[in-house]
Amino acid sequence: MSNILNEVLSANRNYSADFDKGDLPMPPGRRFAILTCMDARLDPAKYAGLSEGDAHVIRNAGGRASDDAIRSLVISYKLLGTKEWFVIHHTDCGMETFTNDIMSDLLSKSLKTASVDSSGWHDCGEGPGCTDGKFINWLTIKNQAESVTEDVARIKSHPLVPANIPVYGFIYDVKTGQLIEVPAATAAGRAG
Repeated sequence: MSNILNEVLSANRNYSADFDKGDLPMPPGRRFAILTCMDARLDPAKYAGLSEGDAHVIRNAGGRASDDAIRSLVISYKLLGTKEWFVIHHTDCGMETFTNDIMSDLLSKSLKTASVDSSGWHDCGEGPGCTDGKFINWLTIKNQAESVTEDVARIKSHPLVPANIPVYGFIYDVKTGQLIEVPAATAAGRAG
């Protein structure tokens, strides 16, 4: 087994030894959901004051309103009763460092991990690669405030999202830990 696997399993044994949350209900107790980035520097439980059972946290690269993220939000509302949603992107996001073309080009050369430096992304050159990456919209980010506003607007305009759900837009500052409201996003996300 790898060291990481051993560490995870050991941590789980410690966590489960005195586990007392088995009676938490399936619906989130505080009735809200957060869509945010998978970046390891973000801890939604800490920056939003969450405990187990409080809220749904949906994570993907960039915290983007992809079809799958919207699917999860609709389930969160329709079947589990959330009443408010947050879209939270963050500063210094990796999704700002490449484009669809860069990603598909890197994948076409090799499936191994690429590297980045001050001149951009570089492939290790150890093929084979795959050209299927050109068919995916990687939902990269050029401007955080614009991407938050775009995602809130996409969620609000989706035909499966009821008008009465407010969607708030924020950017998490990775240097300060603060949530910074994106007023245009919150305006776009007002409940109707």
